[in-house]
Amino acid sequence: MGRPPGLSARWKLTLSYAGFLLLAGALLLAVVWVFLLRYVPDNSRGLLGISPNRYVLLQVFVPAAAAALAVILVFGLLGGWILAGRMLAPLARITDAARLAGTGSLSHRIRMTGRQDEFRELSDAFDVMLDQLESHVGEQQRFAANASHELRTPLAISRTMLDVARRDPTRDRGELVERLHVVNARAIDLTEALLLLSRSDRGDFPREDVDLSLIAEEAAETLLPLAERRRITLEVTGDAARTTGSAQLLLRMGLNLVQNAVVHNLPTGGEVTVHTEVRGAASVLRVENTGPLLPADLVPTLTEPFRRGTDRVRTEEHAGAGLGLAIVQSVVRAHGGSLDLAPRPAGGLLVTVRLPGARRAR
Repeated sequence: MGRPPGLSARWKLTLSYAGFLLLAGALLLAVVWVFLLRYVPDNSRGLLGISPNRYVLLQVFVPAAAAALAVILVFGLLGGWILAGRMLAPLARITDAARLAGTGSLSHRIRMTGRQDEFRELSDAFDVMLDQLESHVGEQQRFAANASHELRTPLAISRTMLDVARRDPTRDRGELVERLHVVNARAIDLTEALLLLSRSDRGDFPREDVDLSLIAEEAAETLLPLAERRRITLEVTGDAARTTGSAQLLLRMGLNLVQNAVVHNLPTGGEVTVHTEVRGAASVLRVENTGPLLPADLVPTLTEPFRRGTDRVRTEEHAGAGLGLAIVQSVVRAHGGSLDLAPRPAGGLLVTVRLPGARRAR
């Protein structure tokens, strides 16, 4: 809906300055009248003496006062226009930057110099907002490109196998069905992971009281057969650590952490330790595993969608879609917690999840 045209902020400030000066001049004249002229005798009808009287003063003072008020009004308009322009110049820069951002250009920054004031605070906040928007948009573009690539891969494989089967009718159909089943299952897992990631990002889920120690035990019990096949020791320790959130999403978080710790471990003889505890007002879930040495600059990128470390093992049984830690980070963020990843000096990874503790009923 269009708005009716009105005065610009510069005109409003200009008229305000001029009006203030005019009012100050009028008040000054009123003070002169109240405290001076009213006490001077009025000798307008008689002979004028040599002493001052009200008639003479009015004849001399009023024209001069009117001229002075006119000068004050013009001075207020010109001075107010110039001062308003100087004061609103930072706002014009912010407006130009907002228009550029509206066209899709998020690389522009205001970077206003000078002493701190309200306009510069607004400029700094706008620059921070542009930084976050540019980072978020870039992340979403990379996510969309990676998701398209990941989804296209199983579809391309399926089409290739179907083309081969169509050209070679004697090919074993049982093998074809089995390979198509594997590829289709991977596409379904990827789609479900994308839906789960979207759901946790929105944060629109029911909340209930959840014990992270029970989440850790259930995740370890589910993945114990995988750990035993890989000859990895899986241990759960710690105490009850209660928080408030979605039991389903927190269980998925625990499963992803434990599965990553098992899969990205030593070929045989590795260890995985899952520990829960309460630290102050936070409930903590810590997953630690042995494994190859991880470069320090690689670890912060492991939570990016479809990011896989170059030295991290990828098995066919649990190939994953590169969304495990991305989903963990999304779930933790939706629950108001924090996620910390640190490489172990001897190799492997230490993942620490801190979530707000559940409030105890009084």
